[in-house]
Amino acid sequence: MQPLRGRSEELGRLLEALREAEHGTASLAVVSGEPGLGKSALLAAAVEQAERQGFLVAQATAQQTDDISPLSSLAPALRAGREPLIDTEHFMELAALNTQPLWLAERLAAFVGRRLDGVKALVVLDDAQWSDPLTAFSLRVLIARLASHQLLWLIATRPAPGGVADQLVNAVQTQVPVHTIELGPLSAEAIQDIAKDRLNRPVESGLALQLAGVQGSPFLAEQLIAGLYLDNTTPGAPGLEHTAPGASSLGSAAAGTPASVTPVGPLLTAPASTGPLPPGLVEGVRRRSTGLSENARTLVRTAAVFGSEFRLEDVAALMSEPVAKLATALDEAIHAGLLTDAGSALRFQHELLRSATLADVPPSAQRALHGAIAAQLIAAGRGAAVAAPHVLAVAQPGDTAAVSTLRQAAQELIATMSTTAAEVIQHAFELTAVDDPLRAEVGVDVVAVLLAAYQYDRAAAFADDLLSGTALYHGPVTPDLRATVRLHLAPRQWVTGRLQRQDLFAPGAAPHLTERLTAYRTLLAPDEVAPTELLPRLTDPVARAIVHTAAAEAARAAGRYATARDYYVKARETPSDLGSLPDTVLEVGELYCRAEADELPAALQRSRELMTAGDWQTAAHLSVLHARLEYAAGNLDLAEKEAKAGLWWMKDLHDTALVPASHQVLALIALLRNQPTKARELAGTDSTINALLALADGDDKAVTRLRDVPHEFPERIDVLVRADAEDLLAAQVAVSPSVAALGAHELVAAGNDLKRLAAATEQLRTTGRPLLRALAADRYGRAELESGDRATGVATLEEALDTLTKLGATAPAGRIQAVLQAAGVRRRRWAAVPARAEAGWEALTPMERRVALLVAEGHTNRSAAEELVISASTVGTHLRSVFGKLEVNSRVQLTRLVLERFAPPPNA
Repeated sequence: MQPLRGRSEELGRLLEALREAEHGTASLAVVSGEPGLGKSALLAAAVEQAERQGFLVAQATAQQTDDISPLSSLAPALRAGREPLIDTEHFMELAALNTQPLWLAERLAAFVGRRLDGVKALVVLDDAQWSDPLTAFSLRVLIARLASHQLLWLIATRPAPGGVADQLVNAVQTQVPVHTIELGPLSAEAIQDIAKDRLNRPVESGLALQLAGVQGSPFLAEQLIAGLYLDNTTPGAPGLEHTAPGASSLGSAAAGTPASVTPVGPLLTAPASTGPLPPGLVEGVRRRSTGLSENARTLVRTAAVFGSEFRLEDVAALMSEPVAKLATALDEAIHAGLLTDAGSALRFQHELLRSATLADVPPSAQRALHGAIAAQLIAAGRGAAVAAPHVLAVAQPGDTAAVSTLRQAAQELIATMSTTAAEVIQHAFELTAVDDPLRAEVGVDVVAVLLAAYQYDRAAAFADDLLSGTALYHGPVTPDLRATVRLHLAPRQWVTGRLQRQDLFAPGAAPHLTERLTAYRTLLAPDEVAPTELLPRLTDPVARAIVHTAAAEAARAAGRYATARDYYVKARETPSDLGSLPDTVLEVGELYCRAEADELPAALQRSRELMTAGDWQTAAHLSVLHARLEYAAGNLDLAEKEAKAGLWWMKDLHDTALVPASHQVLALIALLRNQPTKARELAGTDSTINALLALADGDDKAVTRLRDVPHEFPERIDVLVRADAEDLLAAQVAVSPSVAALGAHELVAAGNDLKRLAAATEQLRTTGRPLLRALAADRYGRAELESGDRATGVATLEEALDTLTKLGATAPAGRIQAVLQAAGVRRRRWAAVPARAEAGWEALTPMERRVALLVAEGHTNRSAAEELVISASTVGTHLRSVFGKLEVNSRVQLTRLVLERFAPPPNA
């Protein structure tokens, strides 16, 4: 490998990042610079150093045609080498998820994470500006998920504000350190060193003068030496005559781009600008081309129009020449240092060489070639998506054939490359006239594709403009058009809580569309027309499915879980069509109801399956459901993981509707783990969580506030048991007589009847809800102890203690442990309760907390003693301990601290 010249500082920064990775600090390094400044050379030097230090290296180069192939930019890095990051079996599993980017990225992170456990690694992506959308998205997930590994992510890109690199940095900069390295022109000394390395001799004065004209570009220096660049400062380029025609293959590292780098080609999106081409490069390439045969010159120029890479057979077909006849011409172009054979495709040695070649093709000829290429690709059955870049290069406003091809291309791309499909359909829309009725049809396509690409805000704004008579569209807004657009938006609007009643009217629309809009109004406001009353009047299956969902939602809100479950099942039986609600969201509702209707194990198993194969656009709903079911099953670690995953998806998808639901699960887990401060941070204004916190802080009066627990609260039955809400449990049994509800009601209704308590506790053993079972055993065990049956009471309480300890629920376990210890039970180890904090609120004992709360309410020592049924002297003792642990000196300071902590006051 040729030495790297003029980049010691930049290489040093990358080596420092490698050292940090070796010590466990993962990071992202972004190298940016214009074409030809040596980005690839710097990456190659970093790779060489990493391999010397024992790093596992995975690298790939994005190609400009990657836009239509999901994960094609990153895949070579995943699969390269004898020990790839992803084996064949796992890679095929990922391929099946290319329409579910969130799940694919999660699975990819899991596979790569396991592969890199204990391994220091460098992952490199060159020309990242060409990354396909799935690669760009997956990198965001991978970098965040693997932040604890010995890993350096290194990407190179052209400057592109708001491009792939900028989006990546913005997404991960809070998870890992980011190193940005901007490459500028090399110094004159470094350029001369490159020339000396290539020529293996001192640089002559004439050449030195020419090198001064390359403007610090190592690529142009290479081409000057190879004779493909003419510096105008010294006409004739003396001293280079001895250079072999293929000499450009020398020093590819210093030139900044190895042979595999993709040249510029037609894009579905605007390419990053390379800036004006150096005139000397165009003239140099033209001079080199004059030495080629006519066939070779035609081959090179045609190839330049084809794009970043091409197949020889495609160029041969366009030139009406047999492939065999072009073999000699291809060999000439390769020997001249213009093209390179990558096996499956042919490419230019560097994108600047392609640009220089293209500059010598008249615009009219380029347009004609693009048109011929598009027609040829479509005729050959290569698909509209492959032809789309060439169609865009020649299409003119009003070209209905071009619009038709682009619409077809968008449909071909939507399943696997929805972001690219959105750009294609936008181009198709712009090619139609503002008063052409076809523009309305394409406009509907735009809304649908934007929604498929999860670009809801763009879709909604576009829809509003389309239907409002703005400059976007001047044609007739028919009732069917209005209804169709609104029905495209309605499912996502309902899921995210953005559906508005005024958008659900389109007088004069087709009957099936009118029925669907009416059904959505029922879903939005079931009090307007009862779903069960509307169903008999509907004939459209999609409308009926929406109304079945409305009936399910109403039944679920009322706690009638079995009824709601059956309505969800009916709603899911209808095939998907315009306006259909996302099936995964409906199944989430169904599984929630199944779990509440004595089907928790089956619901939990199905939710686990959905977590790896569900609809990525409803990932947050799935994560929250899964977190709740894992919590119900007592799997606190898994519940916490899924609740946090739900928050991550919500942040990434800019949909925060379910944040409170995730916080509820996390706060409940924190309370079980004796982490009240963490629970308080998560609680916000949640009245039930705050009531539970007040109880944990010793405020017994807060138990009455638990009666207000809403139906949707996680494990609501547990809370009602704690509140002794016999009437509310009876109401729950009346509408949904599940084993859990029946057992909980009997547990509370039993009072001190030991036989009934025992029967209720035994009944709750069958629910698969260990936290509820432990709650029942705690209540029954204490009752047995108080009745004098020490053997039964201790055994039952120890069972509850063991269950809670195994689950990691240290707070309730600690309370049971205290009861057992007070009863004189001795164990070799009491492992349930961690050591109490020495200072702060968590350091207070339950009695000290109660004293602090009463004092903050204005009680004197005597009145607090009467409230607590203890002596005033004992209150004083507790109060002095509170002052010391909270580091306060007066009742006023204590009151202020309590009010700041609780706000509103705990007994409000």
